[in-house]
Amino acid sequence: MVKLNKSLVGLSLISVLGLGLAGCASGTSTKTGSSASTDKSKAITVVFYPNESAKSFAGSRDALKKSIEKVTGKTVKVQTTTDYNVAIQAIASGKAQLAYMGANGYIQAHKLSKDVEPFAAQSDADGSLKKATYNSYLMVQQKDADKYKADGKFSIKDIKGKKISYVSNSSTSGFLVPTAKITNEFKIKNKDDLTQNGKFFSKVLYGGSHQGSAVNLLKGDVDVAAFDDGDLMPYLKVSEGSWDKVGSTFEVKADAEAPFSSLTGKKVTNIAMMPVQQGPWVYNTKSLSKDDQDKIAKEFTSKEFAQNKEIFSDKDAKTPKLFPKKSEKTQLLKVTDKWYAPTHKLVGY
Repeated sequence: MVKLNKSLVGLSLISVLGLGLAGCASGTSTKTGSSASTDKSKAITVVFYPNESAKSFAGSRDALKKSIEKVTGKTVKVQTTTDYNVAIQAIASGKAQLAYMGANGYIQAHKLSKDVEPFAAQSDADGSLKKATYNSYLMVQQKDADKYKADGKFSIKDIKGKKISYVSNSSTSGFLVPTAKITNEFKIKNKDDLTQNGKFFSKVLYGGSHQGSAVNLLKGDVDVAAFDDGDLMPYLKVSEGSWDKVGSTFEVKADAEAPFSSLTGKKVTNIAMMPVQQGPWVYNTKSLSKDDQDKIAKEFTSKEFAQNKEIFSDKDAKTPKLFPKKSEKTQLLKVTDKWYAPTHKLVGY
């Protein structure tokens, strides 16, 4: 993977995933422009992935809506989804003007329409982009965890032939990065083998969201599942280790909301962990006026915005928020397409 401006993000991704892994995610290659009306005086539509469309994040979505309305003076409509591709198509076509996406989904949307541009991403704990990553995991049920050890350490060498759940083939941390890890580890020549039943895995499922992928594992429908940390923090708690340590165990919280409410107490263990570039906030520059672009970008990257407790949450927050605040310095920072060079390398364009 490419190194970006000597960023530690690029370095960490390179060291974990290796080179030559382009094209691990599937996606359309058709290039289209924005087809929505270019009347930029209309209401602003913000589209969310299935993960952030969960009921748990309703408070954060409403706070974002109010924030955008405050700085633009326009009505804001929130579009929730149950499918990654719905969000990707909405922002690429210009039917939605703003979106919060993973890096892979952004790149797919950008390929569909060059009008889709990133403008902000969550910082690291130091308030910079140097280590602005989150964690992608390969998890197993805690009761089976010892089966995935080699020389006393957790390993993925025994996942071949098992049943796996991904999130979506448009997911960065729930598909692109995990499949890159597996491809590199097993030196797989045909990456499509990782998505077909009876090839590398005996069965392949998609959860549709990070929550859905985790539920597939917790219910025992699969042996291994890919999902990230941020989307599962509202539902899982650390029972041994930490979110940043391989071999850690996580338990469904007693007060976890659906779809985890019937899974209280069940445990999963992390057998592999990979860094992922923070996903961007993007806008469609054809269907959103330059004035609104500037106002929203300025608002989202402001210190005041980072202090909004309905949008950013600390580790003790009882109600989940959109962005976990790792420190008081955590905020959104300006990004451009160039910052996503490492993920471009993985995707293959």
